[in-house]
Amino acid sequence: MRRLTDILTARGRAFVTAGTVLLVCGLLLGVTDLTRIGALGIVLPLLSSAVARRHPVDLEVERQVSPARLAIDEPSNVELALRNVGTRTSPTIMGEEHVDHALGDRPRFVLPPLAPGDRRVVRYTIRSHVRGRHRIGPVGIRVRDAFGLTTRTAYHTRSADVLVLPRVTPLAAATHRGSELGADGTIPHVVALHGEGDVSIREYRDGDDLRRIHWPATARTGGLMVRQEDRPATRRATVLLDSRASAHRGSGPSDSFEWAVGAAASVATHLLGLGYSVHLLTRPVDDREAPVEVDDEAALDVLAEITPGIDEDFALLLHSAASVAGEGGLVVAILAPMEDLVTRAVAGLRQPGSNGLAFVLDVDGETEDARPRGDATLARRTSTVLEDAGWSVLTVVPGMSVADAWHGVAGIERLAGVP
Repeated sequence: MRRLTDILTARGRAFVTAGTVLLVCGLLLGVTDLTRIGALGIVLPLLSSAVARRHPVDLEVERQVSPARLAIDEPSNVELALRNVGTRTSPTIMGEEHVDHALGDRPRFVLPPLAPGDRRVVRYTIRSHVRGRHRIGPVGIRVRDAFGLTTRTAYHTRSADVLVLPRVTPLAAATHRGSELGADGTIPHVVALHGEGDVSIREYRDGDDLRRIHWPATARTGGLMVRQEDRPATRRATVLLDSRASAHRGSGPSDSFEWAVGAAASVATHLLGLGYSVHLLTRPVDDREAPVEVDDEAALDVLAEITPGIDEDFALLLHSAASVAGEGGLVVAILAPMEDLVTRAVAGLRQPGSNGLAFVLDVDGETEDARPRGDATLARRTSTVLEDAGWSVLTVVPGMSVADAWHGVAGIERLAGVP
């Protein structure tokens, strides 16, 4: 049972209060008429509520969201359709759509009386500055009695979800000669002789297995050449996201974790567009499962809903990553500062002959211009360990954009060949 104060409107509470005062005064003063008026003021809201409840409001609610999968700051149109499925004309209806706070203010509307079978559509627009899966609904329906003394509220539990994707920054491909990061070879394939009917020779590309190096062709051309059987080898890439809650700093869009998620989304999308086979690693998987390749939609869907995790999860994630990165290919890691022991485990993901790119977020540092010279932060030590292991590393200072960070790490000449 709802409390009487929850049912009464402001007018209804005023009636009950005034009626109580008049009733008490009438009894104390012995004025019968005053007592009757007071009793009427108390009883009228109760009678109004009872009469209103005898006329139920039967509404069918349908909701359509277009698009239901959108980018940050992209608008989405919502159509909320309400149809009277009852046998009586509905009273005037006041409605309020419940939406997650990230989607903006709650839309409110008033519907005129609906005859049986009548349908009305309410349209509104939402947009979010925050990635994630956000709930739309339920819709709350309020109906007042004829005197406006009481109100009753019903919620239609049907709801819908909208998925807000992380922000994707366009990234430029590496353009220096020989990098092979996102560029197909330009030297024509050389057909192998000596019985290798289905084998051809081509330039070494980032991610190729060193066991496929064709040494005679390498000696003849002066550049690394590999055997290609049947079809060109698929370029592989592993994108690793450090999601340890303890390692990140900040809140909201300026949170270092949000920067890392945006960087992972941008890098994965960029590499997929260049034809890479991408494994996105954000959470550990069961030993009986193998990390699967992702397309651009799957990658963004995963990153849209990811939340910071515990340190133990990251240790398990490195175990999962080892099986994927062990097959060779480009490894891109977006990392918060970490202890040397964990950094060495990350460094071991890059296989000999493959390239490793690392973004190390200086979560506790100042901007590059403001930092004193010789300030050895944990981020610097993490970067140093990775660089010593042959990675191309960039320490990301606060305020640096994803595009600038990618340009800084992907433009390093160390990408050109075998370290």
